[in-house]
Amino acid sequence: MQKKIIDEINKVYDLEIERIIKEIIVKKAKKVLLQFPEGMKPYATIISEEIENKTKTKCFIWLDSCFGACDVPVETERLGVDMIIQFGHSSWNN
Repeated sequence: MQKKIIDEINKVYDLEIERIIKEIIVKKAKKVLLQFPEGMKPYATIISEEIENKTKTKCFIWLDSCFGACDVPVETERLGVDMIIQFGHSSWNN
């Protein structure tokens, strides 16, 4: 069921879940903060569970406001996160 839901979300958003999972494994991250824009917050727990199920990491979901990639929560240090994953609606051209 989880796979079906993730596939449905991927039809709307390009989540790059496999890329995220690979990065978490390569960097051996134990705690990951997931930051979502408003429109994606309803999917936060599903995405978090998918990442946790495929890695050995603990995901924290940041549900406060987010005004873009430069809006990093100051609580990341207190939480002791190893990595921040920011999801967004727009692609970056870099």
